[in-house]
Amino acid sequence: MDLQVSTGAEDGQSQFEQELQAEYDQAKNTLGEVSLMLAQSQAELNKLTQRNAAINAQLQQVQAQFESIPRADIKAAYVAALDAQQRLLVMRGQLEKLQGDEANLRKIVSVIDRAREVMSNPGQSKGGGGIRSAAGGAASLEMTINAQEAERQRLSRQMHDGPAQTLSNFIVQTEITARMLDLDQARAKEEMVNLKAAAMNTFKEVRTFIFELRPMMLDDLGLFPTIKRYVESFKEQTGCDVNISVKGSERRLQPFLEVMLFRALQELIGNAYRHNMENISKVQVNITVVLDDTLCRVTVNDSGKGFDPEVVDQSGHIGLKLIRERVEMLGGYMEIDSGVGRGARIAFQVPALETQS
Repeated sequence: MDLQVSTGAEDGQSQFEQELQAEYDQAKNTLGEVSLMLAQSQAELNKLTQRNAAINAQLQQVQAQFESIPRADIKAAYVAALDAQQRLLVMRGQLEKLQGDEANLRKIVSVIDRAREVMSNPGQSKGGGGIRSAAGGAASLEMTINAQEAERQRLSRQMHDGPAQTLSNFIVQTEITARMLDLDQARAKEEMVNLKAAAMNTFKEVRTFIFELRPMMLDDLGLFPTIKRYVESFKEQTGCDVNISVKGSERRLQPFLEVMLFRALQELIGNAYRHNMENISKVQVNITVVLDDTLCRVTVNDSGKGFDPEVVDQSGHIGLKLIRERVEMLGGYMEIDSGVGRGARIAFQVPALETQS
């Protein structure tokens, strides 16, 4: 019997090591590709910087001879300057994104390196139980890191495609408006109104990203006001019909538990939205949080297209696995009830650990 357990543990470790090696190879290959693109983008940025400097010098000559140069030549000079600035700003944004991707990939490679070192060091895990513990710990660490990096990459893409791009255009439009003040003050005033509206929209987007990263309300007011505010904000931004009901005594819980519950709800609401985006107007998401003396129960129902739980388990959905793992680490349990064409119900409960006054 002991031999069978040992053999099973060794087989599990061998399989995990193979999966870890595959992840490592993929991360290294992607890192190589990103590093190459980064070098190419840096070279292109240097060329654009030189071109922009030359065009600015030409533009200064035009400004010095503004009264004597034909209107067509002035317009051509400004169009060329605008095009150069836009290209330069876009390339800088692309370079920053690649630098962020490279840094994230280096972290992943480093973490996997450390996990492989732990796995290959027999002195740190003796016997079948030790092997399983090391493999489980490394798998948990890998899953956590992958989930964090996936979320960071999502936010990085959204920041790059949203506020970063808007701010790039904002800078260019500001320069155009400043030059327009001497030519057409009425048009310049109109552009300034448009710039203010664009700045306000960008400010709202940035506040949303900050809220998603770490809502300050969570520290100041606690879990329940924060999730209610998050649901309202989510409805405004997406048009998704999300409703939340909180039952029981709304009180402060341990900080780590409030963070865990908020992130779990954030993931589950986001999943319901992302998996039903093509028909979101007909999908309703209902959230129930019940807090009694000893337990906190959370249920998220959606009327979307549903999914096969077994397929999700096999595909390695990081978000749901991470929620389940954290729930079980706290001594709770999680249930997934779904099927293709009949929506989804995900429920979990954990001990209601209160803050110590």
